[in-house]
Amino acid sequence: MERAQEKEAFEMSIGFKWRRRRAAGGASRRVRRLRRAAAGEEGFTLLEMLIVIAIIGILAVLVGPNLFGRIEEARQTAARSQISTLKVALDLYRLDNGLYPTTDQGLAALRTPPTIPPLPSNWRGPYLEGEVPKDPWGRDYVYRSPGEHNQDRYDLMSYGRDGKPGGEGPDRDIVNW
Repeated sequence: MERAQEKEAFEMSIGFKWRRRRAAGGASRRVRRLRRAAAGEEGFTLLEMLIVIAIIGILAVLVGPNLFGRIEEARQTAARSQISTLKVALDLYRLDNGLYPTTDQGLAALRTPPTIPPLPSNWRGPYLEGEVPKDPWGRDYVYRSPGEHNQDRYDLMSYGRDGKPGGEGPDRDIVNW
């Protein structure tokens, strides 16, 4: 009898208790869970569900405005990046042809040879992959050559979220000067 008690103490100390219970005819944890589910005793209560929905609502109210601010920041960053890409393409055009496209030729001259004078002498385009991008707000970039701010080059800009010259914050213009 003493040996059986020692064995039981040893098994309990290393976690073998569950084996004895199974061997003695006790139902496993999984079987007990399935029995409870079949009896309708498992699941979430309406109160628990309402608490979870309330927590999600509170998080949305607290986090939502911060995310929307980041979206506008991301659009402004994307506009600056696209303007940089267009600047590189315009500089390549000028290296090949000796001048920038005119305002009338526009940014389309980076994709197809212009048909409006002055015609380029050595057009080797297209200078952009794909179509000329629109700004992140879905409008065309404003291109002027010669520019008002860069009279020996060009002005390239997006009017920002509001689509109007000037503005503050997310409505401010993104420019190349």
